[in-house]
Amino acid sequence: MAEQFIYELLIVLTFGLIAGLVSRQLHAPTLVGYLIAGGILGHGALGWVSRETIEIEYLAEAGVFLLLFSIGLEFSLDDLLRIGRHLVVGGASQMLACSLPAIIALRMMEFAWPAAILLGAAVAFSSTVLVFKALSEAGHAGTPHGRRAIGILLFQDAVLVPLLLLTSILTGDPPTLLDYLWLVASSTIFMMAIVGLRRLLARWLVPMLAGHRSPELVVLFSLVVLGAVTLFAHALELPPAVGAFAAGLTLGGTRWSGQFDALLLPFRETFAAVFFVSLGLMLNLSRVATEPVLIFGGIALLVLLKAAAATAALWLTKLPWRHSLGMGVGLAHVGEFAFVLLLVANHAGLISRTSTERFVAIGVGTLILSPLLMQRGLAWSRATTDTEEEYERATADDRAAPLGKALVIGLGPVGKAVASQLETTGYELTLIDRSPVNAHALAQLGAHVLAGDATEDSLLDAARTEQCELIVVCVPDDEVALRVVEAIRRRNSTAKVFVRCRYASTVSELKRAAADVAVSEEATASLELLARISELKRD
Repeated sequence: MAEQFIYELLIVLTFGLIAGLVSRQLHAPTLVGYLIAGGILGHGALGWVSRETIEIEYLAEAGVFLLLFSIGLEFSLDDLLRIGRHLVVGGASQMLACSLPAIIALRMMEFAWPAAILLGAAVAFSSTVLVFKALSEAGHAGTPHGRRAIGILLFQDAVLVPLLLLTSILTGDPPTLLDYLWLVASSTIFMMAIVGLRRLLARWLVPMLAGHRSPELVVLFSLVVLGAVTLFAHALELPPAVGAFAAGLTLGGTRWSGQFDALLLPFRETFAAVFFVSLGLMLNLSRVATEPVLIFGGIALLVLLKAAAATAALWLTKLPWRHSLGMGVGLAHVGEFAFVLLLVANHAGLISRTSTERFVAIGVGTLILSPLLMQRGLAWSRATTDTEEEYERATADDRAAPLGKALVIGLGPVGKAVASQLETTGYELTLIDRSPVNAHALAQLGAHVLAGDATEDSLLDAARTEQCELIVVCVPDDEVALRVVEAIRRRNSTAKVFVRCRYASTVSELKRAAADVAVSEEATASLELLARISELKRD
């Protein structure tokens, strides 16, 4: 049994790697590659991996928990409040306009109410990462239609938690009044505990851990918090996925949040690959061949429904019809968290294996079409003569000519402050951050924003690194900062490169990598303390 598990896990990881490489070469979403790889491995094609392998399923669930944990780390109430009207009006309208017709259609197909509600909500989700990356690369993240689309996506991310809470009612026996009261009580207890734990971690435990300067301890600490909060949620009869999201919230919103996310990135990506490849095992390619009318008809109907729902929602935010239609088409695909809800419904026995295979095939089909849909949608959303965009262009024309092109990498507290100052000074900004949520706040300044790993050649090329006169690296990890500087210098040998690092010992390494200025937190902290001590003596 152990040998079979290791064999199948190695196959899953190998095919995940191949799928990722092929997806990058074809400029397709990696998620699509993972799902198709699972379909090839499953019983509908090669049959090399079984869906009944319990150990693989456990690893897949770990991938879900790490994804939700990362969303909790990046989740920011400030960002939600900043785009509040667009988020509430657009997000709620899109979810309702997409979910209600889907639920009615599923009921007409004789699905039970719990299954219809979960699946109807699932198809309303689009991919935050996929859409934000496309908007950033096209330079549309800071436009009115880009901001409203991101608001809808953030609303979907926020709604995921109540939906996961709802599953504890939908997947059980018919609830009584006592069940509803217990759900309210347990949720209240859980939220109060999370608020208390967040304060405890931010005030004492996380600073103490940071003082040890040990990446290994940070990783272990993060996993312990994730496991403990998830088990606590399970003990209160809440969905464990809610616990994983809440664990991220307890560690988010601090100066160390980016470091937690960066250190856990390899684990998250590895387990996420296992999850999506294992989910792809439900993609029965032979069913696509035997039921082409049902599958391709379902893809067409779902794309039309999602495009219409998103178009109407964007129009309600006072976006002109042409832009609303363009972004509506761009959002007309199924996101990764739709598959999470689908998996919940499948495990609870709410839908049959046959129905699961059909929904996975339709969802994957919309994702395969997503790059083409986004490209066409952005073409329709280009600037027209509407009032809002004319105002934005006139405002841009009134600004002084930029001093030059500047690139800021890393949008934590330091990076945001630097970017804001450079924008005020008059530089033409390009911003890079691993987190789409972090990047969105500064996208509203009109900067060209990219989300992703700044050590990747494709991302630096998209940022036009070779044209920049000033580059500021503000990532929280010294090793990553060193690799970023080396990648920058391979493209641009003349730009002034300023780097923020944590430790004084890293300064010499950054200088050898051709950084013009390297500022360490240790050195600046000691100078500031000495200056304050000198002031005290003079007083």
